[in-house]
Amino acid sequence: MTDIIAGVEIPGIPAVAEATEFLRERTTPLIFHHSRRVFLFASLHARARALRPDPELLYVSAMFHDVGLLIPFRDAQQRFELDGADHARTFLLERGFSTGAAELVWRAIALHTTPGIPGRMEPEVAATNYGVLTDAVGWGLEELERDRTDEIVAAHPRGDFKKEFLQAFVDGLKDRPDTAYGTVNADVLEHFVPGYRRTSMVERVLQAPWPR
Repeated sequence: MTDIIAGVEIPGIPAVAEATEFLRERTTPLIFHHSRRVFLFASLHARARALRPDPELLYVSAMFHDVGLLIPFRDAQQRFELDGADHARTFLLERGFSTGAAELVWRAIALHTTPGIPGRMEPEVAATNYGVLTDAVGWGLEELERDRTDEIVAAHPRGDFKKEFLQAFVDGLKDRPDTAYGTVNADVLEHFVPGYRRTSMVERVLQAPWPR
């Protein structure tokens, strides 16, 4: 049976089903429902902009984009976006996807919080960013048909999303605050973590080991 939500078909291939189970088993309902909404919003934005992302790769990008908040990829600390991207790349390569496909998904996830750049890149990268922005901060929400958005939220409820989503960032980043340098993630730590102070690019330049 084909799974269609808000006019968007969930791809019916084994890798998609396995990605869905990966999220169900290893993350939280918050991240699971958020990730599914990201795919659905991303698909609607792609359609409206005449973009043609590969639906399977877009789905994996959406499902893995926040996995790094909960499951670091390796012991060495790195940005949570890179953790999620590394998980997704390994997931795809282990299932026989091409290196090119795996690297494309890696870029979509690694750049999903980076302002301005994803929209100039491949459809999968751009659409993933659009979906994230819509679900997180309401970007482009007014462009989508209300009955479509209502259907998406009915299938994947938001609950107390704003509070719980920000707390997920705090929990995922508070023990690796240095990885937030130069990213929007520093906003979360600065707002919620007592004593946290972001390091600025100006400080790094002035404190560099050069005489002038």
